[in-house]
Amino acid sequence: MAASASINMSGQNGKGMKPNMEWTREEFSAAVTQHSRGMYRAARSVLNCDADAEDAVAQAVLQAWQSLDKLQNKSAVRPWLIKIAVNCAFALRRKQKKVVYLDDLPQEPAAPEPTRYDGLWEAVSALPWERRVVVTLFYYEDMSVEQIAKCLAVPAGTVKSRLSRARAQLKEMLQEQEGEYGTV
Repeated sequence: MAASASINMSGQNGKGMKPNMEWTREEFSAAVTQHSRGMYRAARSVLNCDADAEDAVAQAVLQAWQSLDKLQNKSAVRPWLIKIAVNCAFALRRKQKKVVYLDDLPQEPAAPEPTRYDGLWEAVSALPWERRVVVTLFYYEDMSVEQIAKCLAVPAGTVKSRLSRARAQLKEMLQEQEGEYGTV
């Protein structure tokens, strides 16, 4: 195939709009490369495993390529790619219903060990996924509350309350180590 292959999106879409955009493979590849870290962080905030996050991002890139004609504004490619990555991560999470076999359970409950966080990311990673994903998108991906709400398909108030609870939980988690790291 020619290196200058492009996707012509000048035809009518289902809503009667004419986006009149063309994406070359190189432009799409550059956009994915530029935003791949953000896509990975967003997927990783939903999933508990690096490999699963990588799988979700790979699936997101494939879906983005197949749905490129639905993107109506090239400047909106970043939140669009991140939303696809988050949706793929949620889909993978739904497929991975955790199964615990009785034989694998410990006989006696072990005493909880104090958790030490070597950095802020480790503390963020220890948050429940509902809070972890909003913190990741807000602080690491610089998305607005409205963008996060749209991405996660939840009300903006829900995003704000999850951010507030996550901040309080992070403060509490890090204050437990105050003696080691100074004040928070």
